[in-house]
Amino acid sequence: MITSLQDTIKLNNGVEMPAMGLGVFQVENDTTAEIVKNAIELGYRSIDTAAIYGNEAGVGEGIKLALASTGLNREDLFITSKVWNAGLNYEETVSAYEESLGKLGLDYLDLYLIHWPGQNKFAESWTALEDLYQEGKIRAIGVCNFNISHLQDLLKTARVTPVINQVEFHPRLQQRSLRAFCKEHNIQLEAWAPLMQGGLLEDTTIAKIAEKYGKSNSQVILRWDIQNEVITIPKSVRKERMAQNADIFDFSLTDEEMQIINAMNLDKRVGPDPEVFDF
Repeated sequence: MITSLQDTIKLNNGVEMPAMGLGVFQVENDTTAEIVKNAIELGYRSIDTAAIYGNEAGVGEGIKLALASTGLNREDLFITSKVWNAGLNYEETVSAYEESLGKLGLDYLDLYLIHWPGQNKFAESWTALEDLYQEGKIRAIGVCNFNISHLQDLLKTARVTPVINQVEFHPRLQQRSLRAFCKEHNIQLEAWAPLMQGGLLEDTTIAKIAEKYGKSNSQVILRWDIQNEVITIPKSVRKERMAQNADIFDFSLTDEEMQIINAMNLDKRVGPDPEVFDF
């Protein structure tokens, strides 16, 4: 049962990951430090970045500032980054990991992900992640934007099962077949663009539910994520919005309300389709 911002979900390797965190996609590096510091001071413990975002250094500085201001330890935080598709052979992946670690100013990552599958480019990269994991340099490894076919190919040769598949997930794209496959293989689903990049903030169906609880559309959607046992990492640059997004643990959606939101699925993406999009 997830009842607070610090509550965790146990991944398939036993590592505990916060059920909710902060994403920093499209956040400028020179503003990232203050945003990350604010988030950690508000109680966020999970921060999700990526090499391609260009803000790992800012995330690292924000972590350093927050640890100084809060008295927390590095071990209290859960930091995720991702290898970009320009570096998916074995040596490139190891080098990309070390570069990310250096920019973040950290000794290890809690989670490292392959950002996109490309056209079956990920085999060598996954082997590199497995080795880094088994050497104790990463606490957990996973993937992003993998459809069922990608996961099936990966699992044929994988020595380590991914702990996470981070994918676009929101009421208009509910990924039901993929969620079922991940559940069958004990791979935790994590949502990026949980608010459909703002596309659902004025939705009237969700607004009716939100009005009942005195909440915003974003709070209802994030609560729906949590009750679906999907890890969620909404992006926000404003401290008050981060606080609002986190204020979702004092109410629960009824089964009927969950079904109303479930019925909104249109299999509609705001990002690329991994099946056809090659980076």
